[in-house]
Amino acid sequence: MKFVHTYNDIICVENLLGAWKEFLNGKRKRKDVQEFQLHLMDNILSLHQDLKNKTYKHGRYEAFNISDPKPRNIHKASVRDRLFHHAIYRQLYPYFDNTFIADSYSCRNNKGTHRAIDRLRSFVNKVSKNNTKTVWVFKSDIRKFFASIGHSILMNILKKHISDKDIISLLEEIVGSFSSGEKRKGLPLGNLTSQLFVNVYMNELDKFVKHKLKAKYYIRYADDFVILSRDRQELLEIHRCIGAFLKEELQLKLHKRKTSIETFSSGVDFLGWVHFPTHRVLRSVTKRRMLKRISEVDGKQWTLQSYLGLLGHGDAYELKEYTRSLSTHLNK
Repeated sequence: MKFVHTYNDIICVENLLGAWKEFLNGKRKRKDVQEFQLHLMDNILSLHQDLKNKTYKHGRYEAFNISDPKPRNIHKASVRDRLFHHAIYRQLYPYFDNTFIADSYSCRNNKGTHRAIDRLRSFVNKVSKNNTKTVWVFKSDIRKFFASIGHSILMNILKKHISDKDIISLLEEIVGSFSSGEKRKGLPLGNLTSQLFVNVYMNELDKFVKHKLKAKYYIRYADDFVILSRDRQELLEIHRCIGAFLKEELQLKLHKRKTSIETFSSGVDFLGWVHFPTHRVLRSVTKRRMLKRISEVDGKQWTLQSYLGLLGHGDAYELKEYTRSLSTHLNK
């Protein structure tokens, strides 16, 4: 199956206007967005003309740091470039989403962290035969994930799916607009297209794990993944094979400090929760970040409700009551 949309499908004014409506969501009050909107049609027609003439060049990024909870370096493109990212994304995403495995949960419609941890619970029940057998869990993530994505490797993967040279040229312009210190490596945290590109990149690992290694109980969220088995030796061999595949095929490395093979009953830290056979509890660092955030916004109701929704996915009655009382105190 090949990508069937044409270059014109991406650059046409109708697609750019549709992309603008999607991009605008939640950004109407931002100064750069308001400035762009003042002359919206002129700006869109100018972008369309550059794309039509094949003279479009991606601009520079504005860099800034956030703590989420660890320090992250975000790179923000101009409104014009971000609009173009949306135009590309809305055409590419439906096609590539159909190529991804079912148990890839990051940045996909109707997926997300809650579905991933529910899937983990379902897998544990199956592998343990309802907690009557020992379950071993291989857990790992990728070292310096976004910074390590190889441009040439990514483009070669994209070319397997997209034959239109003009579309490939656009994608090369986006991918090549950023490097993370090492030439022709890295994707910017902040681009909508980066979310899709990393899933396209890691889908190569997904297919290797599912089709070559035949690992039945595998879940991935971004660069975090777990594999379940009743056989520890099997997981040791899978660990070795994945490490070799990542190094040879994707130029990625497993994060040694975050790689482990342990029993599920000892508690597995995955996607903000520590999971046990009968329950799961919020990870300590996640808990501290949540309470700090509530304090910073003075217990605003929207923040409280979002966190209470999060806590509803685990065993956190006492923490929910404490969170409510903290919010009440801050609002007095």
